[in-house]
Amino acid sequence: MTDWILPFLCGLGASVISAWGVGGGTLLLLVMTLFLGVDQRTAQGINLLFFLPTAVSALVCHWKNGYLDKPTLKAAVPPAVILALAGAWAATALDVELLRKPFGVYLLLSGVSLIWPGKKKGENPS
Repeated sequence: MTDWILPFLCGLGASVISAWGVGGGTLLLLVMTLFLGVDQRTAQGINLLFFLPTAVSALVCHWKNGYLDKPTLKAAVPPAVILALAGAWAATALDVELLRKPFGVYLLLSGVSLIWPGKKKGENPS
């Protein structure tokens, strides 16, 4: 019975953090691989499944509020689907050890970009 408590709490915590817009899915991925012993591919699959309800609810809310730019959607969706399929194929075709290093670099760079954000257009240097 206690085997499910820690994963449940991690998922709950990641959900709350994700609702705040902090990136709970990435934290969930790290917790699964580092502390719960889940292999990289399974953790990435769970992370994608974790993301789907959030993405669908955001899409519905944006659609209801009129925030969707239909010309941009028409231009962005076809290449996004093709690249997502190519990425899924690459993730299953490549060795997990080969995937870990670029993903780790990506996480480090995104963390650094949050700590030291770049200048926004139109900002005056002071």
